[in-house]
Amino acid sequence: MKRILILGGTGFIGINLTYYLLHHLEYQVTIFGRSLKNYPLDLQKSSRVKFIRGEFGPNYDFDGLVAGQNIIFHLISTTVPTTSNKNIAKEIIDNIESTSVLLEACARHHVEKVVFISSGGTVYGITDGIKISENMPTNPITSYGLQKLSIEKLLFLYSQMREQDYRIIRLANPYGPYQKVNGIQGVISTFIYNILHQKELVVYGDGNIIRDYLYIDDAIQAIIRIFSDTAKEKLYNVGSGIGLSINEIITSIEKCLNLNAKVKYVEGRKVDVPSNVLDVRKYEQEFGKICFTSFQEGIKKTADFIYKYQL
Repeated sequence: MKRILILGGTGFIGINLTYYLLHHLEYQVTIFGRSLKNYPLDLQKSSRVKFIRGEFGPNYDFDGLVAGQNIIFHLISTTVPTTSNKNIAKEIIDNIESTSVLLEACARHHVEKVVFISSGGTVYGITDGIKISENMPTNPITSYGLQKLSIEKLLFLYSQMREQDYRIIRLANPYGPYQKVNGIQGVISTFIYNILHQKELVVYGDGNIIRDYLYIDDAIQAIIRIFSDTAKEKLYNVGSGIGLSINEIITSIEKCLNLNAKVKYVEGRKVDVPSNVLDVRKYEQEFGKICFTSFQEGIKKTADFIYKYQL
């Protein structure tokens, strides 16, 4: 049985990816993360899941971590887009330098492939509002986007130096079960939670910022297809290809839940680009449709999960 290591596997994407691997594919899964707090009990008890607690950093023993692993999923980041410009020097060490040390270990231990979840929402920066294809300029306005882009370049470099195979997924904004509702990331889950609890929604700016949102099940299936040996390219955008404003999201949630939101508009943030919608034609020409879940259906599924487990 092949082995997969998921860095950052206790997070939202990692949990959903692990469920898919266990239910649909034959892999032994190792999860690397800080803590098992809020990690699903059934995954903790699974004989095919091993947990290694650690702090992602340049001094970590990556040789011991990656030895014997076939595939590495790199989901980990020590920062988030909204706060990533506060300590840029430290963030570069924590993420870029650490990933370089990780890739050296992967080369030494002949890891078959590294799959990196990059950010379709931050690596491109400010655009003219059209759908963003993979070959468009990349000028991130956050340290988070810069880190993601730098790691992409490191993967290319190691493929040239060490013949390390890799795949890069520039992911839009996934949402769904197991996403945190603390407002730091995941506007849809946070808004659903707050509306269910009759809490105020905080909107930065006028609510007309546009983003691309993809239900997590669709995102995971796309990731699985890309990490397969049949993928022809190294880098793919993955999103719905549909832009929604914050105001449209609030209206959709109100309609789906039959509840009214209390909204507070505050000053906009410099880290928010006006519009970000991904062009996903390269993926869909090779693999077919990405988005199988309508936005309304995704809201209902997310709300059902929040109501059941987090209310």
